[in-house]
Amino acid sequence: MSDLPEGFKPLFRTSPFIDLVGPVFYRDGVEGGFVLGLRIEEKHCNGRGFAHGGLFMTLADIALGYNTALSVDPPANLTTASLTTDFVGTVRKGDWLEIEVEIERLGNRLAFANAHMNVDGKRVCRASAVFSRSEAAVRSAG
Repeated sequence: MSDLPEGFKPLFRTSPFIDLVGPVFYRDGVEGGFVLGLRIEEKHCNGRGFAHGGLFMTLADIALGYNTALSVDPPANLTTASLTTDFVGTVRKGDWLEIEVEIERLGNRLAFANAHMNVDGKRVCRASAVFSRSEAAVRSAG
């Protein structure tokens, strides 16, 4: 994609749901984490022409969960227990949205992290998550 900001590439892990939302991109961030990015398309907008709040929540859950889980080796097995979002700006079709994550604490049972979403350096949303952590192995269906 030629309109990607420098350093962004397709997200390294995907799912059928992320494929519906995307394409989602990432670039390496600070302290081993990464920044998530998405170009807002018509399919992301509500009836008023702004990016839908549910999109922010979806991207926050992805960015917060992946960054937090991958901050340890081996990756933590996390389940979202709580996700809080505050919408502080509007985003329009064509805007490039970036999501940066700060991990507050990754304990034995709970993990806490915050995300900040920006367009052109302006904050448009913030999100906080609490994750339940399990050391149980992830089992594949089959």
